[in-house]
Amino acid sequence: MIRSLVPDFPSKLSRLPADIALQLPRGEQIGPPNARVKLSFSNWSSIALLKAGQIGALAEDYVEGKLQLEGAMRDVMRAMARVLPGTPLASDSHWWASLYRRLKAQAAHTPARDAAQIQFHYDVSDDFYALWLDPRRVYSCAYYSNLADASLTLTRAQEAKLDLICRKLMLQPGERFLDVGAGWGGLLLWAAEHYGVDATGITLSKNQHAHAQALITQKGLAHRVRVELCDYRDLAEDRPFDKIASVGMFEHVGRVNMTGYFEKIMRLLAPGGLVMNHGITAGGLENAQLGAGMGDFIEKYIFPGGELMHVSAVLQHLARAGLEMVDSENLRPHYARTLWDWSDALEAQLEEARQVLTASSGSERAEKTLRAYRLYLAGSAMSFQEGWLSLHQLLATRPTHVPRMQEGKVTGGDSVYPFSRDYMYR
Repeated sequence: MIRSLVPDFPSKLSRLPADIALQLPRGEQIGPPNARVKLSFSNWSSIALLKAGQIGALAEDYVEGKLQLEGAMRDVMRAMARVLPGTPLASDSHWWASLYRRLKAQAAHTPARDAAQIQFHYDVSDDFYALWLDPRRVYSCAYYSNLADASLTLTRAQEAKLDLICRKLMLQPGERFLDVGAGWGGLLLWAAEHYGVDATGITLSKNQHAHAQALITQKGLAHRVRVELCDYRDLAEDRPFDKIASVGMFEHVGRVNMTGYFEKIMRLLAPGGLVMNHGITAGGLENAQLGAGMGDFIEKYIFPGGELMHVSAVLQHLARAGLEMVDSENLRPHYARTLWDWSDALEAQLEEARQVLTASSGSERAEKTLRAYRLYLAGSAMSFQEGWLSLHQLLATRPTHVPRMQEGKVTGGDSVYPFSRDYMYR
């Protein structure tokens, strides 16, 4: 039907980039036979999506088996970026669209729904994640001391990130440290083992909780390290923490809850204490997700309930809560490389990944999950590479309003935070 409505469809498609080849529903081939990327369509509706630049809907067709992709994921992403009709940062700023997003966010971020959404993603299969994450299963942006150095391994880069966070927080032995969204326990245990803190971690993932708890017991750290299956909103505020980290978690909070999230952090933090908020931020000022259907694809298959904000908006919420931002670092290029490292690791073990997922969820769901994650990892890498997404480490303090003293003299402003950032990189 679509072909009959657009008689010159094949000729229009022939103007696609030279490294893309198409196989149409009736077997007709378009493009060079040695193209780096080949798309095989089973119906014309998928081709209409390609022509319209609806990359997210096209990705859904791939997951659902209506479209086949051949080629390395890096080449596939380069090709898809060139068929986008414009930037995916465009957003609908009409008042009714903003109201709809707010109402949707309020419904999506109840404690029960947040728990279900976290488990949807993080409880897919521990063995599946172990195939392409580093041995500590650190599922957030790594830190490469030299991005151009191809010899730097993901494992070393993740350890460097964990230590960078601990240094920025100036962790000291005996301090009470809280890790909000502790994952499989990578930062929690690094801080405990290398900086001697009394550490508490929280997560909503049952799989992650069980894994982290087993590691704590195995390492004999139960006397000063604990992990709880707990929503951040339910944490008791009777004993403040000296330092708090939130890594890869606040993307799940929702815009409508963002000020409340930072207010909770403020109440959990001791006066003069530091909090590190490490998370994905939007490349555009207004968009809560990527356009061209890419955000809708992530919502459906990967991160239900996830919302993004530009870093300037995040800082407004942080300030409304009474926290003072003392340092900001953009790690966008680092996350592009991290995601490519994850993507390459998964691509190198596709059959093993398929078997692992089949064992936990059956063959049909396993194939859909694998296809979704292949696109998610490579597509996210491209998004950070292009600047459509970013990653910011925001370091903030709960102000003390007490002048800092050194050798009996007031040395400057009313903050216990150092006047220089040299300490972070020594």
